[in-house]
Amino acid sequence: MTRRKIICALAFLLPFTMNAKIWTLQECIDYALTNNISLKQAKIKTQQSHEDMLQSRSALFPSVSFSTNQNMSYRPFSQSTTNLTNGSMTTNTNHVSYNGSYGINANWTVWNWNKNRMTIKQNRLTEEINELSEQKEANTIQEQIVQLYVQILYEAEAVRVNEEIVKASQAKADRAKEMMEVGSLARVDWVQLEAQVNQDLYSLVSAKSQLANFEMQLKQLLELSNDEEFDVVDPDIDDSQVLTVIPDKEVIYLAALGNRPEIRQGELNIESAEIAIKSARTGYMPTLSMTAGMGTSNSSGQHTDFGRQIKNNFSNSLGLTLSMPIFDQLTTRTAIRKAKFSKLNNELTLQAYKKNIYKSVEKYWLDATTSQQQFIYAKKNKESMEESYNLVSEQFNCGLKNIVELTTGKNNLLSAEQQLLQAKYTTLYNKALLKFYAGEKMEL
Repeated sequence: MTRRKIICALAFLLPFTMNAKIWTLQECIDYALTNNISLKQAKIKTQQSHEDMLQSRSALFPSVSFSTNQNMSYRPFSQSTTNLTNGSMTTNTNHVSYNGSYGINANWTVWNWNKNRMTIKQNRLTEEINELSEQKEANTIQEQIVQLYVQILYEAEAVRVNEEIVKASQAKADRAKEMMEVGSLARVDWVQLEAQVNQDLYSLVSAKSQLANFEMQLKQLLELSNDEEFDVVDPDIDDSQVLTVIPDKEVIYLAALGNRPEIRQGELNIESAEIAIKSARTGYMPTLSMTAGMGTSNSSGQHTDFGRQIKNNFSNSLGLTLSMPIFDQLTTRTAIRKAKFSKLNNELTLQAYKKNIYKSVEKYWLDATTSQQQFIYAKKNKESMEESYNLVSEQFNCGLKNIVELTTGKNNLLSAEQQLLQAKYTTLYNKALLKFYAGEKMEL
């Protein structure tokens, strides 16, 4: 492949990275926490639970309503008979009559064994639980962002490595062509080098495709439009950041138990279930309620006017009602048992939360520790493979090494570079998550 073809192939991919906004990790997190749709939905659910809590508070006060009733009747054949001197005489009465009533009524639950107050407390807990669910969603989004961000950094560096490999392969192919033309290299060796250039270009295109794929996933998580240019800041990470001491996993786990929203949510779910049990038991208790009202009415066919009728017909009432359950078809018993089952389930859920957090911490700690050790040896291996490849390249240029030895040396170097990159970014990713679980800010 000619150098012009290589330039054309690389230029085809340039529009994907030109004029893109450069995002830092913190900018990605801040933007997602403001614009992510799933997080917005979680916030709406929290706001709804707040309204439920306010509504349950109002149940402590009496309800007051106004009502009026207006009726009109039409009797087309209504008549009355009046006896006169000359005989009987029939006269028509009013065919249309009406009457109306007006009233203000109040109803107040005086005592129901604090069920209303328990409902308020339970709704307040529900609001707090939904706030914690919102925090869980925010944590999940941050973890997804850092994973994609690290993947993008890894693929971006892999692209740079592949670009250097393409340049080196093309240079070797050009040198082989010169050697072939002067008769110091067989044509079959030059053809193999040209094929290797094509294979390296294929690897470069694949790496760029992977990079674009992870960028697309991060854009979707940030709720960015598909046509918006996107790129991330490549932080200056030296070996010392990769090799910093990894905290003890037990210390991180204990810290996670104190700051992860899953734990607090599980505890509040148990507390809410306990209140539900107490609230269900009130179904066995009597309820005392008070009613009050005032009203008046008017009707047609009276010898008094509307105002006097309203005054004369005015009345008020006050009453107490005591309701004592005798047999409710096991409704209360069933509610109590279901509330107890709910508490038991919430206790098991809390145990599962703790177990899952420990599993996550242990996995991140083990992966960080392993990849950190791998990074140390991968770096040494890469230096050795690089020195070996340089020696083989010099010997190949002098005709002392064949194409097979050159290709083997290059493949060994490529493998060593990939291992080093993988160990580097795996360590950074797992260390970032360990810090996050310990309650620190998400950062590389």
